[in-house]
Amino acid sequence: MVSATAGATRMPDAPAGADGYVLRTATAQDVGGARAVMLDTVYHDLRSGYVPRWHADIIDLEGAYLLPERCTLLVVVRGDEVVATGAVRDRGPQAPPNPQWVADRFPSGSTAQLCRIYVRPEHRRHGLARRLVRELGDFAVRAGGYTSLYLHTDPAVPGAEPFWRSLAQEVCDERTLPGGGQGIVHFELPMPAPRDLAAPHIR
Repeated sequence: MVSATAGATRMPDAPAGADGYVLRTATAQDVGGARAVMLDTVYHDLRSGYVPRWHADIIDLEGAYLLPERCTLLVVVRGDEVVATGAVRDRGPQAPPNPQWVADRFPSGSTAQLCRIYVRPEHRRHGLARRLVRELGDFAVRAGGYTSLYLHTDPAVPGAEPFWRSLAQEVCDERTLPGGGQGIVHFELPMPAPRDLAAPHIR
């Protein structure tokens, strides 16, 4: 059976350790659980609720991440439950609403944007977000053509800003701009060095 994820960049399932967590490329069967994690996060952590211009990808996860060859959606599953998500999209930040110079630095096509890295509260402090970031970076290398890894975060979310500062370099803190911008922080992560990454996994 061929995965619903297109292309030759599907990662092999990471076997469950003693903690029971399995990290894998999402399939169509994971979409409902992944969407639930994301919507719970935007309502409870981000406190924005669903905003179509920001969150349309959450409604169409297959079209946004599973079908395009240079995009992906990863999930962490424990038992039958999706407990964490992470994705790569093949476009950079747009201006507006982002500063023009940030958009210019991270153009679509050559920028792998990390997004939707969400972990259910009861499953945090298990290193799941770091595992997702590592695998998403490896995906960007396997996909080819990406020269930068970009993300932005809302520092109002508990733990988000220190987590990303431990992994990435700040590019722009919009809180320092006149009027405070959108209040978000833009980051760049180092591209992983090419290495013996896993071969495509068809199942």
